[in-house]
Amino acid sequence: MLLAAAFILSGFVKAVDPLGSQYKLEDYLVAMHLDGLLPSWGVLLFAVAQAAVEFCLGIFLLFAIRRRLTSKLVLAVMLVMTPLTLWLALDNPISDCGCFGDAIVLTNWQTFWKNVVLLTMAVVVAWKPLEMFRFVSRTNQWIVINYSALFIIGISAWSLYYLPQFDFRPYHVGTSIREGMAIPEGAELPKFDTTFILEKDGVQKEFTIDDYPDSTWTFIDSHTVQLTEGYVPPIHDFSMALVTIDSSYVDEEPAEAIVETIDITDDVMADSSYTFLLVATQLEEADDSRLDLINELYEYSLDHGYGFYCLTASSTEGQMQWRDLTGAEYPFCLTDPITLKTVIRSNPGLLLLKDGRVIRKWSRNNLPELSSEEEQLPLEQLEIGQMPDDSVPGKIVALLMWFVLPLVLLTIADRLWMWTSWLKKKKSKETTTLTTLNNKQTMRKKIVAGNWKMNMNLQDGIALAKELNETLKADKPNCGVVICTPFIHLASIAQFLDQDVIGLGAENCADKEKGAFTGEVSAEMVKSTGAQYVILGHSERREYYKETPEILKEKVLLAQKNDLKVIFCIGESLTEREAGKQNEVVKAELEGSVFNLSEEDFRKIVIAYEPIWAIGTGKTASAEQAEEIHAYIRSIIAEKYGQAVADDTTILYGGSCKASNAPELFAKPDIDGGLIGGASLKAADFKGIIDAWKK
Repeated sequence: MLLAAAFILSGFVKAVDPLGSQYKLEDYLVAMHLDGLLPSWGVLLFAVAQAAVEFCLGIFLLFAIRRRLTSKLVLAVMLVMTPLTLWLALDNPISDCGCFGDAIVLTNWQTFWKNVVLLTMAVVVAWKPLEMFRFVSRTNQWIVINYSALFIIGISAWSLYYLPQFDFRPYHVGTSIREGMAIPEGAELPKFDTTFILEKDGVQKEFTIDDYPDSTWTFIDSHTVQLTEGYVPPIHDFSMALVTIDSSYVDEEPAEAIVETIDITDDVMADSSYTFLLVATQLEEADDSRLDLINELYEYSLDHGYGFYCLTASSTEGQMQWRDLTGAEYPFCLTDPITLKTVIRSNPGLLLLKDGRVIRKWSRNNLPELSSEEEQLPLEQLEIGQMPDDSVPGKIVALLMWFVLPLVLLTIADRLWMWTSWLKKKKSKETTTLTTLNNKQTMRKKIVAGNWKMNMNLQDGIALAKELNETLKADKPNCGVVICTPFIHLASIAQFLDQDVIGLGAENCADKEKGAFTGEVSAEMVKSTGAQYVILGHSERREYYKETPEILKEKVLLAQKNDLKVIFCIGESLTEREAGKQNEVVKAELEGSVFNLSEEDFRKIVIAYEPIWAIGTGKTASAEQAEEIHAYIRSIIAEKYGQAVADDTTILYGGSCKASNAPELFAKPDIDGGLIGGASLKAADFKGIIDAWKK
């Protein structure tokens, strides 16, 4: 739960501010000297995808969806992120990793230790993923998967087109920039040491503020190092340097067009009236599709005596180009580009201030449009001049209503449905247990069948068959017994086998009636040896000899045409079992080969469920697992042929069954015996399984 919460929070705060995530990823690329590896839009797409993956993995963990895959993916993410944050902590190339965006700012060392804890959790979850409790059944998990993905991608799309629904930065609506910049009286300030690199006559030298040279030196770069900690206000990098440009500028260098810059920050923050701030970090890259609307707002501000400034980090040349392109007459102020990106996630974006407090924020896609009547009114009388009513609690409620509530309702409905199904099954089981047991004892035949496979020569096979025949004639079995042998044994064994005690069967037959099929043995040939049974559809035939449902369908029809009783094998592989597809597999195998039979013919079929992963491996399905799948098989037979046929169908278990576990398996109401492999090659072992019916 904690691991899920961390991933959900991390993914959501990134998704709600995709541009902020993009800026942080670009910081990473610069720190790794990989800047320029991806275009800006490529980094943005990666940021959106990263947020969606983290959020969805958290939701999948919470609801225990695709538990094995989800836990492995979460572990993979933590195995990448933990070493990365260790590098950040040691080298400190950027101030914080941005794992929780601007919502929760951690130091690099705090982030690393947080990831160590999450990695430990991820290891535990990946170790035992099936211990996670499912809140939604597997059949309804697709709803959670698709809804979560669409929701989080929709959040990112909304935030990109408009503005983040939740603004965790110090310039959110309602904040006072002036108060955010204030330093408490007596607070100790941080101390910095700045070194300036300047050049003169091709020679570069370093200077401090104390020995800064005259204007004949050209500025190259500067480095600032913090010497001591101190109080840093929430807003410490906001400034507005009003640029005065010579209107007669034509051919001069752009820098020469600047007459002067004046810091007007305090004046604007202290203005008790309204002020519009058009924020365009880079005018060269700004969206100019809403120019008319921007100019109309500027004219509106002039008519009513409001301030209107464009805050930018662009050079004078960029400002002049924007003026020429848009006909802008509003004044420009220089502001730090990082600050501008922090103020609003839009280029351009618009802020409305009053007395230094942020009243409204608009992205370039939803700038306010005033009607002719509204243009005559002051902002005090307009909706856009008031604080919006979409408070944080209201946004949280909307989030709960749109995402959390539907999932809660789905969970409740799913649990009620599962509970109701459980009650129905329980009631049905209580009312039919006695009937089922009676059916098992009187209607369904109990069988223990041995499948010798490709073992033993003719002499050894005859010896084993004689030993079994003598043993079971002396100690009558409490069930039907069948031995299915290689073709070469059939005719010889049939001569002395008492088939009232032990039935004889083949391990396979051909899907052709007769003809030029060298090496094949037809159902008619099998019958002519004296055999009564034939095994069809064994997993080894399906896997090694590529027997398809259509081939098996033909074999079943030919076997029944020659009055052979078919032991039809079905079962899933380990991969299919781990994927939870065992029900689908057995149903498809029945539908593909025997559900085409009439009710009368189907009654002659014996079903053998063999979990492929338990054949010859020593692994055995637990009695509960075997009973569950046997009950399911009986239920789909009931759907096809009715409950009476289902109750009369013998279903055997085949998968490393031996004398030690046979009593527990055979005690289950839907298990009617076993199809035995290796344990049928020794008379004592086989007899031990047969005797399980006497316990």
